[in-house]
Amino acid sequence: MRVYFDNAATTAISEEVIETMLPVLRNLYGNPSSIHAEGRAARAALETARKTVAQSIGAGTGEIFFTSGGTESNNMAIKCAVRDLGVQRIITSPTEHHCGIHAIEMVQKIKGTEVVWLPVDACGRIDYEVLEVELAASGSKKTLVSLMHANNEIGTMLDLEKVSALCKQYGALFHSDTVQTVGHFPIDVQKTPLHFMSGAAHKFHGPKGVGFIYINPETPIKPFIDGGAQERNMRGGTENVYGIIGLAKALELACAEMEARTHYIADIRNYLKERLLQTFDNIQFNGDVEGDSLYTVLNVAFPPSPKNELLLLSLDIAGISCSGGSACSSGSEKGSHVLEAIQADPARKSIRFSFSHYNTRDEVDFVVEKLKGIVTVQASYAMA
Repeated sequence: MRVYFDNAATTAISEEVIETMLPVLRNLYGNPSSIHAEGRAARAALETARKTVAQSIGAGTGEIFFTSGGTESNNMAIKCAVRDLGVQRIITSPTEHHCGIHAIEMVQKIKGTEVVWLPVDACGRIDYEVLEVELAASGSKKTLVSLMHANNEIGTMLDLEKVSALCKQYGALFHSDTVQTVGHFPIDVQKTPLHFMSGAAHKFHGPKGVGFIYINPETPIKPFIDGGAQERNMRGGTENVYGIIGLAKALELACAEMEARTHYIADIRNYLKERLLQTFDNIQFNGDVEGDSLYTVLNVAFPPSPKNELLLLSLDIAGISCSGGSACSSGSEKGSHVLEAIQADPARKSIRFSFSHYNTRDEVDFVVEKLKGIVTVQASYAMA
C-alpha cells in the first residue's frame, strides 16, 4: 500500500479530466492559429476553455491568458509590471514561493527596483499595519504588492480582501500567487480586485505544464515570451490545446464540487492532526493552524531526534509520500526559507502532509501506524 500525502506538490489527474483530454489528443490536432477547419475547431475548443476559466474567478474572457504554469505566470506579472508599467517599488514577504522571490530579486538586480520585505510572525502572517505604512511611504513611486494567497509549505493564508482594499486606497498594483487556492477557495476578481493572479492545473487534478494568468485590463502589459500572435498577442507559442482543455475541465469540477471537497479534505487534515497529538510526544505544527489556513496542508514539526535526518526517506520506504517543503526545492541542501523566516526550531524535522478528496481516514491511520515505528510515542499511549 502507498499513501499519497503530497498534493500541494502536485495532484493526480482526475479520470474525468483524462476522459475529456483523450478526444482532444486523438482528434483535435489542428493548430488554433490556422484558418482551416481543423484550426478553427481547435480555436473554438480553446476559447470555450478560456470562458470556463474566466467564469470560475469572475473575470472576462479577454482577461485570461494561458501559460505553462504558476512559475511563468508569476514571472510574467512581476517582471512585466516593472518593465511595462513603471513599477519602481515592490512590497512582498520572505515566505513567497521561490519563483516569486527569485523573479523579484532579478528585477532588483537588473532594474534597481526597490524591494520591501514585510516582517512575518511565527505563524507566517504578514503585519498588515506595516504593509499600510509601507504603502503610504511609497509616495509617487509606482508600487507593486506581490503576496501569495496561501503559503505552499505551511498553509498560512493572506487576507486577500484586506490587501486588495489597501492597494486600492494607496494606488498600488496587486499581484497574488493563487496557485494553491484556485479551485480550492472561491475567488471573485469583481468583488476582490487584483491586477494579476496565477493558477496551475496540476494543483487541482489537471495536467502538469499548463496554467493561466489573469491580467486586469487596467494594467496592460507586453508579452513576456515573444513569438507569434498567440493568446491575443500576449504570449508567443502554439497553445497547449489538450492541456488547456484539461485545465478548464479540472477547474470546472473543482468549483462545482468545492463545498463538498472542502468539508471532506478538512476532515482528513483535522483527523491526522488529532491522531498525531494523541499518539506522539511534543508534536507541534507550523503555520496558522487554528486560524486562516489552507485546509489541504498540515505542516508537522516533529521533536528533535537522531532519526530526523532520515524521516522523509523512512516514510517513503514505509509507503508514504510527503515532503519537507516545496517540491521546487527538492535536492537543495539549504533548509526551507519559509521555516527560516518564521524562525522555526531547526532542531525539529518539519514534514508537510497535503491532502486531496482522494485521501481517506484509513490512510491517516496507516500513516500514524508507520510513524509509531519511527517517532517516539507518548508514554501514556505506549502503556495503554
